[in-house]
Amino acid sequence: MVVNVTVMSVDVTSELPEPAPRLPRSARTLVVLGDSTAVGLGDPLPRRGGWRGVGPLVAAALGVGGEGYLNPSFAGARMRCVLTEQVPAAVARRPDVALVVAGMNDTLRPDFEAGRVAAELTEVIRRLKDAGTTVVPVRFHDHSRVFRLPPSLKRALSARVAELNAAIDEVVAREGVPCLDLARLPGAYDLASWSVDRLHPSELGHRMLASGFTGLLAEAGFDVPAPVSLTCSGGVEPSAAGHVGWLVLKGIPWLWRRGREFLPYAAVIMWNSFRAR
Repeated sequence: MVVNVTVMSVDVTSELPEPAPRLPRSARTLVVLGDSTAVGLGDPLPRRGGWRGVGPLVAAALGVGGEGYLNPSFAGARMRCVLTEQVPAAVARRPDVALVVAGMNDTLRPDFEAGRVAAELTEVIRRLKDAGTTVVPVRFHDHSRVFRLPPSLKRALSARVAELNAAIDEVVAREGVPCLDLARLPGAYDLASWSVDRLHPSELGHRMLASGFTGLLAEAGFDVPAPVSLTCSGGVEPSAAGHVGWLVLKGIPWLWRRGREFLPYAAVIMWNSFRAR
């Protein structure tokens, strides 16, 4: 005897409640690591002296109080400095968020090796991730489009930044971390985004950096209760005498020092360009 059995299917998925939306996570601690841009150079504090810059702007946007903010960065720092001198202090805090602004100083040295910088950045990211930190490094703009250099030095710097960015891209993809692309920030190459030395962001430039960082952090699930405004607060603007003073005391010596270090590499760039033609 054959018995026909009809199996009724019941769609239970339509009866299940939708999962509750994930609420944004509050950042209680923030660490900023890196070089003079991370220090805040280019964004002087009115009346009080010193620098503000991207770090305090991001902290204010995230609602991080003074006790939750740490910035061990210093001018001239290379990626190795971040790894050996700044990361230990950062890891001790076990921060929710760490911003890493470093690498450009490496491109300005005669011993630059993109692979070595990539290895150091990888270690920086892994040590911070092991501490439960969301890490956001940067990839760089072509600074030769901002700082006026002789053609050979300009080509040399552009080539090195391209090498550095290629290495950073590999690290970011492998480690799965967000990364702020400075070249894609609106107005990145406008002179208003740069301070008198054209080496460091102006107040507007620092605000742009902070806005870019907080945008990525929002995408990563962090709450940004006070988004960064691009309206400048009217900080200290350098006078004409300040421009001249910087050029004489800082600009020309810097260009001479970096020019001598860059000269052998620039000569190779020029020779390769000549052979290609």
